[in-house]
Amino acid sequence: MFDAESPMDGNQSLCVKFTFVSFSSLAELQPVLFVVFLVIYLFTVGGNLIIICLIWVTPSLHTAMYFFLVNLSFLEMCYITSVVPQMLVHLLVENKTISIEGCAAQMYVFTILGLTECCLLAAMAYDRYVAICYPLHYTLLMRPSMCLKLAAASWTTGVVVESVQTTWIFTLPFCGAGVIQHFFCDIMPVVKLACVDTSHNEIVMFAVSVLFIMSPCFLILCSYLRIFVSILKIPSTAGRRKAFSTCSSHILVVSLFYGTALFTYLQPKSAHTPETDKATALMYTVVTPALNPVIYTLRNKEVKEAFQRATKRNLLRQMA
Repeated sequence: MFDAESPMDGNQSLCVKFTFVSFSSLAELQPVLFVVFLVIYLFTVGGNLIIICLIWVTPSLHTAMYFFLVNLSFLEMCYITSVVPQMLVHLLVENKTISIEGCAAQMYVFTILGLTECCLLAAMAYDRYVAICYPLHYTLLMRPSMCLKLAAASWTTGVVVESVQTTWIFTLPFCGAGVIQHFFCDIMPVVKLACVDTSHNEIVMFAVSVLFIMSPCFLILCSYLRIFVSILKIPSTAGRRKAFSTCSSHILVVSLFYGTALFTYLQPKSAHTPETDKATALMYTVVTPALNPVIYTLRNKEVKEAFQRATKRNLLRQMA
């Protein structure tokens, strides 16, 4: 993509590859980190696969809510896979490099999945809003065609917006040593390596983050404001508790996802440091995807019952 011998500012040449700092300061702990992250990765992929398979084989779970949950579980598997396998390799090898093309591919996948998840969480909030505020019209309003449209809109927004943004980032010239102060090709650590003034790019990226991260967040907040008002109008305590329980898992996931996303992408460049960037990145690339299967199984009665039935069926087959 770039010629390493091309001059830049008289003394610098353009990069043909990047080198990750990763967790080099924790050299003695890297084998331990490898085991920890590998276990978390396998747990995350396995947990989300179980959720997808349970919903697939359980007819009673073929509803709008679980259709979106299947999409979310698939997203989380892809999301963590776009980062963690490479990170695991770099924990074992000295040469922690990646080509610019490979870096661009990783950023494409990661950012597309991230923005798609923002939009999908908003669609899930809308689903809960309809279920609680308009229960008699739920089947009509959240019919399969509407669910497909909402999911397709989420994916389309993620692909279009982040493809444009990532392509724009990789039109910048990168020069010097090409050392990324991170463990994967996140936006800000890569932009810092550009050998031109990126202030205008950063303003545009900040605006995109505000528009396409905060807009779904605003829709989620509006949905839950209406939901809480409706729940307060329910006369019985048991009814209010049941209505709130249908939203609690989604609220936890939204809080985890948006908490780290807002902290990472909506703070000014001057507030970014390698240590804070890596710490928050571990939250949204490793910890949050691992917690989602736990949240949706331990706090969801229907999923737990489906899992217990499936386990009993398998045990009976083995005993027969």
